Amino acid sequence: METALLVLIVIITLALIFDFINGFHDTANAIATSVATKVLTPAQAIAMAAILNVVGALTGTAVAKTVSKDIIAPEFATLGLVGAALVSAIIWNLFTWWKGLPSSSSHALIFSMVGAGVAAGGWGAVVPKGVVKTLQGLVYSPVLGFIVPILLMAVISWLFLRWMKPRAVTRNFRVLQILSAAFMAYSHGRNDAQKTMGIITFALGAYYGSVYETVPTWVILSAAAAMGLGTAMGGWRIIKTMGFKVVDLKPVDGFVAETSAALIIDGASTLGIPVSTTHTISSSIMGVGTTKGFKKVKWQVAGKIVQAWIFTIPTCIALGWLVHQAILLMGGN
Repeated sequence: METALLVLIVIITLALIFDFINGFHDTANAIATSVATKVLTPAQAIAMAAILNVVGALTGTAVAKTVSKDIIAPEFATLGLVGAALVSAIIWNLFTWWKGLPSSSSHALIFSMVGAGVAAGGWGAVVPKGVVKTLQGLVYSPVLGFIVPILLMAVISWLFLRWMKPRAVTRNFRVLQILSAAFMAYSHGRNDAQKTMGIITFALGAYYGSVYETVPTWVILSAAAAMGLGTAMGGWRIIKTMGFKVVDLKPVDGFVAETSAALIIDGASTLGIPVSTTHTISSSIMGVGTTKGFKKVKWQVAGKIVQAWIFTIPTCIALGWLVHQAILLMGGN
């Protein structure tokens, strides 16, 4: 077997490992609120999230095309660059999982690509269009994630909560929250699994020396399966942070947070914008919390989450650069 083909196989394996880690790292995005409100048992929530992550991953490739064509210029595409991006993103994902911090797997991957691209060809290797689109998603998704649930909660309060008895509210929204958790799991798979599809397609382009206009079917199926399997493994450290440490949630709160976040993520997926499901659901939980009173949100924990958001970009750029330099020193390309 030729060396380049062997490297490609290793790269694809690394990409699917990243997708698997993304699945258990980001399981909390889809199920933390459902587990916290006891609408679903952990086993039920994980099973539902795993299935719907796969379904979501099979429903589009707009985000994958952004990752494969609009982050790093095709002429700088090498297997070494892809490998460096994946290794650095995996390192950051595992570190933040170990610390229980809901950081962004999406931004870890994309800005690791940027760092590796800079190492390969300077800042000229970076495509501004895709990076700007990613940064817009980075800013807009948590802002909308904070504002939309406040507005949605106001509407629900006006329509239902002002006249329904508390017991009836809990009973009805327990059912609705199952639906919102399903929508959240679907939207997570639709956006996040596509990053892995994009990076594998980018690697294929580097190997064959051409730009792929469509994502191969086997890539879509592999990424969907890897994310679903990772989701099935859970991610309890981050689930505890998201579901129990930010704000005390009730079923109506979980429904509002999940529905708001899922709508934002699904809209971004349609537009081909790689957003962070972690950022979006985290900010939605904070937004819901503020409707119960500013002091109800544990802002110290929220501050740690925001710190992880801020550190992800420079850390992953630096990691991508360093890993790519290490690959070059070892004789890679």
